Amino acid sequence: MKLQQYTRHDFWIAGSILPAYILAFNYLLVEDYYYSSPQVFAGMSLITLVFGSIVYQFVHTPVALWFRQQYRSQRQILKRTLLMLPVHILINSHTILLFFMLGGLLGFHRYPWERLPWCLLLGMMLNVVLVCINEGVYAFEQWESKLQETEELKKANLQSQFESLQQQINPHFLFNSLNSLSSLIEEDPGQARKFVDELGSVYRYLLRSNESELTTLAEELRFANSYFHLLRTRYGEAIRMEQAIDPAFEEYLLPPLTLQLLLENVVKHNVILPEQPVLVHLETRHDGRLVIRNNVQRRPVRALSGQVGLANIAKKYSLLGEGEIEVSDDDQYFTVSLPLLPKAVLV
Repeated sequence: MKLQQYTRHDFWIAGSILPAYILAFNYLLVEDYYYSSPQVFAGMSLITLVFGSIVYQFVHTPVALWFRQQYRSQRQILKRTLLMLPVHILINSHTILLFFMLGGLLGFHRYPWERLPWCLLLGMMLNVVLVCINEGVYAFEQWESKLQETEELKKANLQSQFESLQQQINPHFLFNSLNSLSSLIEEDPGQARKFVDELGSVYRYLLRSNESELTTLAEELRFANSYFHLLRTRYGEAIRMEQAIDPAFEEYLLPPLTLQLLLENVVKHNVILPEQPVLVHLETRHDGRLVIRNNVQRRPVRALSGQVGLANIAKKYSLLGEGEIEVSDDDQYFTVSLPLLPKAVLV
């Protein structure tokens, strides 16, 4: 059976404090009798250690973990500590009282009741020290874990940016973009200027996408529209995008470049022809999820893919710890559902 732990250093903390408490507690109980013989000293110490360890592991620890579940945020450390302290003190007081009541049955001594207040005071001091140390260590562990997750998220964002930028600047993409621009300059100078503006917007967003781990849905949609304009210039009416976005979710958050990676997958894996158009549909749902769906028209020869884009998005959400992506492919529609993150969750 795996024992529950208050913190990762729980046993070291308890092991360094409890021996001193056991010595002081037993001396308060019976004074010099505690040291009257090796048998008495060893016996009382062992009984106190076993009794205290059982209560600590199976009563105090579950209570602490329950409070930790209820008040998880780092900003709630003080509130959590102030709420759990009286509970721990109450538990410890009842434990000491029970210990006194069973004193005559332990085979040593009937513990004098006039010593009870001193034992309760010692127990209260132990609770304050242990709770403060454990909460301090746990706060440090949270900070350390958050720092590590932030670094991993930054790496995932940089990897995503690199993959997206690599895709945009590869010769094939540049050739198509410049070819489209060349045609537009002669046919429609106004559209050519629009194309250059959108291409600039795409690259600006790519270059600053590593500045933060998250962006608003509104910002991501603006970028997706710029990117889609480039696709539309290349494929014309063969590719279309519909949006049903509830304005209430526009300030919700998601990892940057998420939509670009998904749109890139649509182009990479589907036939896109005037007689076989692809429709991309974006919508927000009442449960706070963003859904991206496209009709499936697989290429005769599938493009090589390790599902890097989807894996990258999934990794980011895993590091954030705020929901998972859902992928569905029924050969008619390919659907990806993403959780949108309210800003309050990440405070």
